[in-house]
Amino acid sequence: MTIAKFAGVSCSVARSLAVLGERWTLLIVRDALSGLTRFEAFRESLGLGADVLTDRLNTLVEYGVMDKRSYQEAGARARHEYHLTEAGRQLHVVIGGLQLWGDANLPWPSGPSTERLDRRTGKPVGVAFVDDDGQRLSDEQIDVVHHNGYPHRN
Repeated sequence: MTIAKFAGVSCSVARSLAVLGERWTLLIVRDALSGLTRFEAFRESLGLGADVLTDRLNTLVEYGVMDKRSYQEAGARARHEYHLTEAGRQLHVVIGGLQLWGDANLPWPSGPSTERLDRRTGKPVGVAFVDDDGQRLSDEQIDVVHHNGYPHRN
């Protein structure tokens, strides 16, 4: 699905993937969550061509995942930094979930490359569904209810 077509789709997963589902997009978000902001830093980290990186960053800016800010170092031309917006920071749970899934189902021989730790305790944290009281729910406790507009297929 192209981004141009996503506005007419009722499924929020499909709309989200229209913006975030390109091959490199979530890796850019991953790096931004780790503090990268500059074009060359993303390019170096990902080994990505300038044209593809430019396209992905422009899409993230267009859809409010990142802000583009000008900066200029002494004696150099103006350049841009890319900072996550609140919408972009909300993707931390998505990146964390993908990482945990990958660690469990596609483990690296030497172990995880990244951990997310509770700042207070230093213990690992996970991603989960929680109820209004903050209690973790198991998959068996969750009902997925489709509403009008869900793309039912026969």
